[in-house]
Amino acid sequence: MDLKTYLGEKKALIEDFVSGYFRQPIAPEVLHESMKYSLLAGGKRIRPVLCLTAYETCGGNGQDILPQAAAIELIHTYSLIHDDLPAMDDDALRRGKPTNHVIYGEAMAILAGDGLLTEAFRMFSGNGSLAPAVLLKAINELSSAAGLLGMVAGQAMDIISEGKAHDKKVLEFIHRNKTAALLKASVQLGGILYNAEDAEMDSLTGYGEAIGLAFQIVDDILDVTGTTEELGKPRGSDENKNKLTYPAMYGVEGSRTMAKEQIDRALQSVEFFGPKAHWFEEIANYLLKRSN
Repeated sequence: MDLKTYLGEKKALIEDFVSGYFRQPIAPEVLHESMKYSLLAGGKRIRPVLCLTAYETCGGNGQDILPQAAAIELIHTYSLIHDDLPAMDDDALRRGKPTNHVIYGEAMAILAGDGLLTEAFRMFSGNGSLAPAVLLKAINELSSAAGLLGMVAGQAMDIISEGKAHDKKVLEFIHRNKTAALLKASVQLGGILYNAEDAEMDSLTGYGEAIGLAFQIVDDILDVTGTTEELGKPRGSDENKNKLTYPAMYGVEGSRTMAKEQIDRALQSVEFFGPKAHWFEEIANYLLKRSN
């Protein structure tokens, strides 16, 4: 099986689960439609895929944790809806489609994001086959990555830093929290839900940290070098908003070098798993190719 097939199979599992979960209408109908509009709009589903990959690398069957993996995608989607709002990045295009507030209005977009975030934790905690202590540890990790110690803090700093002088420490804070924190947690959660040993968790954590930062550096590069069609959103939007990005600080080539350093670190981190790390390695190498 090649990587494209692997990612396609995992993505299909997540999308089938999410579609089934939201099949029954929720009142008011417009809220339900607004949530589904963004959640089912496509995307790589890389966060739940990483969670499933980590769980299976440790020895589990990914289908056993579909609610938890899918819940991560709900949180990611909520963040995109809110990120696109006029008060935030004011974007009109996401994944090649009009953003949520363009279709449903700002108030409903905010509520759709709120609904997805809250429902994510109900979805995550509803798996009765997992030990309560394991679920509690996993929820603590997820909420840390998504909230004040992670994504929300990074988003706030991203807004605060717009138009200001470049600062390397601020840049790293934004990227490690706004994007990398949830990606890192996605990998860690696979290990936590499997109740992995400390050495396994150390390996997963190292991979997650590196792949998370590399992912955002590559996204920064693609915002400069890609096309609107490839990105699913306007090309050059970061530069137009005078955002603090790796290409703005280090240039495109310098950013590519830094992305490769993080990918190398990710690959070294999962050497512990030997051949079982195959898909982690494939995902890391694919990510690096996207930057070229």
